[in-house]
Amino acid sequence: MFNALVIDKNGEQTTALKSVDQSLLHEGDVVIDIAYSTLNYKDALAICHKPGVVKQWPMIPGIDFAGVVKSSSHSRFKAGDAVLLNGYGVGEKHTGGLAQQARVNGDWLIPLPENLSLKQSMAIGTAGYTSMLCVLALEKQGVTPESGPILVTGAAGGVGSIAISILSKLGYNVTAVSGRLEQESYLRNLGANAVLPRCEFEGEAKPLSKEKYAGVVDVAGSNILANAIAQTQYGGVVTACGLAAGMDLPTSVAPFILRGVKLIGIDSVMAPMEQRLEAWQRLTVDLELSMLDDAIQCIPLSGVQEVAQQLLHGQVRGRVIVDVNA
Repeated sequence: MFNALVIDKNGEQTTALKSVDQSLLHEGDVVIDIAYSTLNYKDALAICHKPGVVKQWPMIPGIDFAGVVKSSSHSRFKAGDAVLLNGYGVGEKHTGGLAQQARVNGDWLIPLPENLSLKQSMAIGTAGYTSMLCVLALEKQGVTPESGPILVTGAAGGVGSIAISILSKLGYNVTAVSGRLEQESYLRNLGANAVLPRCEFEGEAKPLSKEKYAGVVDVAGSNILANAIAQTQYGGVVTACGLAAGMDLPTSVAPFILRGVKLIGIDSVMAPMEQRLEAWQRLTVDLELSMLDDAIQCIPLSGVQEVAQQLLHGQVRGRVIVDVNA
């Protein structure tokens, strides 16, 4: 038996911390003793019973985890190997990481990078991995520090915080957008050169506005993304990886036709393994690990439901690690 956060649906949807056995876990060829998971925005949506995330019940949420292989029939992994996982529908349609054990397809697992601890890997987590995918996309489209400022929305959240730290270390000039201006000193300590209030991006977007940014890392969607696109300079690149403000995109084709702006979708769930390995390798080099100390809070499984509510209300800064054995 082991502890797991379980979402079920018998008429009404429920979320509860339970003692369960492996019969609740979905099929896979590797069983992992989990050390740490995280609490992401998507997890919070599922835990708080927002529609569209969980595809079947009962479900253990948690879109990522790190731990040690307990047993394996997969050719690449053996008992005792330290591993991590991001995405692949875990926590949505395959039992996930907010538990003390997981059973998954070994093809989904990444060996823990040599210079990261299990806890550090989840301090980075899916948020940091997604941030790195955005940075890689900017680089591959030719956006350099000399190209101009980079706009990061949702700056005080998990993706935004780590994106700012990475971009700053790489030499980019970063403008952070946040609805929590009381976090300005935190954002500047991460490396932001300027901090703007979210309200400046929440109104209806013009087709084109003054050119300001060479690149964008956006977690919001809706009007915030539309305004960011309108302010992207000629040939600039916008990476979209979230929908915290909405799934709509109320803009026009003008920025793409008249300024050659590129809009690139960033999918962390089903990204090819080659991209995943590149992202994690770069994270071990380009992320200042010391910044994680100020950007994380660590909670037990029993605290997840309360913090999930806070996350959805914009009351959580940085990253939330879950010590599943605490």
